[in-house]
Amino acid sequence: MDTLTPEQLAREGTEAYKKGDFLAAAQAFQAAAESYAAGGDHLNAAEMKNNCSVAYLQAGEAEAALRAVEGTVEVFAAAGDLRRQGLAAGNLGAALEELDRFEEAAQAYQQSAEALEKAGEDALRAHVMQSLSSVQLRTGKHLQAVATMQSGLEGVKRPTPQQRMLKRLLQIPFNMLNKNS
Repeated sequence: MDTLTPEQLAREGTEAYKKGDFLAAAQAFQAAAESYAAGGDHLNAAEMKNNCSVAYLQAGEAEAALRAVEGTVEVFAAAGDLRRQGLAAGNLGAALEELDRFEEAAQAYQQSAEALEKAGEDALRAHVMQSLSSVQLRTGKHLQAVATMQSGLEGVKRPTPQQRMLKRLLQIPFNMLNKNS
């Protein structure tokens, strides 16, 4: 039996993911990560671990998702890859959120947003800020959640019609507070 290359394993994972077979995708991505790591390609190994984490989250396996993504933020940070560092921190936040570890999730989302902002990834940062805002709402930090959502939308250079509407809606609480002071 032929051994598959890491690239072939990654393609297998992508195909399984597209078909909705998230556990098979996670397994293929994990095998690709191990193969890349064995060859000394730690950046691609970390990328595959992130893909694995996303697939596990889609499969409802939050613990496995967390194990898969652990350590990848540091790999990308050491390489100076701000975009993938931000995405990895966002994946870490998503896994922690699914495990109801909200404070840790908020920290990971904040780290993600900072890296994505430095990388100039405004749309991705806005998405992460929505996730952070959601965690803040779940933990009773309502005004902070509104401010976070607003901050995330402020950085979007070309907002969609929905984002423009949300920006206007988010102004209402602050306008009301300013009238009362």
